[in-house]
Amino acid sequence: MQYKDYYKTLGVSKNANQDEIKKAYRKLAVKYHPDKNPDSKETENKFKEINEAYEVLKDPEKRKKYDQLGSNWKQYENAGYGGSQSGGFDWSQFGGQPGGGRSYHFKGDPGDMFGGAGDFSDFFNMFFGGAGTSSQHGFGGRRTAKGEDLKAELELSVYEAYHGTSRILNVNGKKLRVSTKPGAFDGQELRIKGKGNPGAGGGPHGDIYLRIKVISDNQYRIDGTNLIKEVPVDLFTAVLGGKIRVNTLAGVVNVSIPKGTQHGSVLRLRGKGMPVSKQSGSHGDLLLRLKIEIPSGLPDEEEKLVKKWRDLHQKK
Repeated sequence: MQYKDYYKTLGVSKNANQDEIKKAYRKLAVKYHPDKNPDSKETENKFKEINEAYEVLKDPEKRKKYDQLGSNWKQYENAGYGGSQSGGFDWSQFGGQPGGGRSYHFKGDPGDMFGGAGDFSDFFNMFFGGAGTSSQHGFGGRRTAKGEDLKAELELSVYEAYHGTSRILNVNGKKLRVSTKPGAFDGQELRIKGKGNPGAGGGPHGDIYLRIKVISDNQYRIDGTNLIKEVPVDLFTAVLGGKIRVNTLAGVVNVSIPKGTQHGSVLRLRGKGMPVSKQSGSHGDLLLRLKIEIPSGLPDEEEKLVKKWRDLHQKK
């Protein structure tokens, strides 16, 4: 495990005053903020290192304890994990004495010495974040605990549910990209492991649970894996038959309209509905509810023809 030189991380000397430390931190935080480089893992890691260093050096008491640790950190590690003697390191300044099978006597949460483990490095967690002598207990025998799970609702349009999409979420001040697969459905729950709140005593992070809510729009209504769409058809095509072009989520299709089609009739386009979750290549159907449009404001000549048509029809 590598020793963390927090002064070097912020680019300041060990004699820097608080104003110099704050100024250096702000400059680096602006430069490496994830919002400016959302897809850079390197930038994200650098930003975490900067925050960890500032967490320690911004507070005079925390900084003093870090300076006291200094080059003795290896002895601290060996004593804390191997139960050996302290090798000359003065443990009294940290509230306890290791070795001899005795537990440490720090009063309260050892993570409080440096502000908690958070999303910091192994170095920070081992010495100041409550990391302990086993996978179940933290520093000084304190039990670790998994962080709290976070729950939220993710609204998707019908188009996004059909094709899949991605969103950037702000979780505890960090940007998190979440992607959904084609065929997301209302009420579906997505689990994002290890991205919830940090655990206690260096324990694992909780998870994030996102509940999908698909919002029907003025074009499509979802019925299971089927889609329902209202389509206008002009009077003449409805009476005489013909073809109309219909925009679907899978692209434009030509649809045949039978002669004498009635208002409210439904045509089924198989395989043009929603993708079926976890069934690759399988889709529901698209149901077209036909809405016959009656022309208005006819010129006199056309109105006479309609009347003649009516008279012919009534003689049958």
